Amino acid sequence: MNDVAKERNLTTAEIAEAGRSGAPIESPPQRPSATSYEEPARPAAAPESRIQVFSGNEAQTFRSEWMEIQVGFVDEPRGSVEKADGLVARVVQRLAEVFADERAKLEKEWARGADVSTEDLRQALQRYRSFFDRLLSV
Repeated sequence: MNDVAKERNLTTAEIAEAGRSGAPIESPPQRPSATSYEEPARPAAAPESRIQVFSGNEAQTFRSEWMEIQVGFVDEPRGSVEKADGLVARVVQRLAEVFADERAKLEKEWARGADVSTEDLRQALQRYRSFFDRLLSV
């Protein structure tokens, strides 16, 4: 992680700029949250579109942090919007890392000359498709 990312959280604008310039985006440290939050019910979806990108704990941490930001809006609206931007930026960064890590694992197998199974590749493509569909539905 570079020194800038250690000192502060990135904004969505900085992530977008890094994406345009091709610069790597470093992930700031995650902060655990004590606030609990139950995810609202969502309409049923096809099984392949329900593939989890984050672990349950990681997703819960992001949701809890969101709730803290939302609750703080009444007392500090501007600060809440800034914190929301930072949280969204961290989630986007983490999403990119999850998919980059998955691709790196596959490439490591290929580099060793290992034959990655069609099933492993099918699952990877299924996760990409699920995430891609979610992005386009936003």
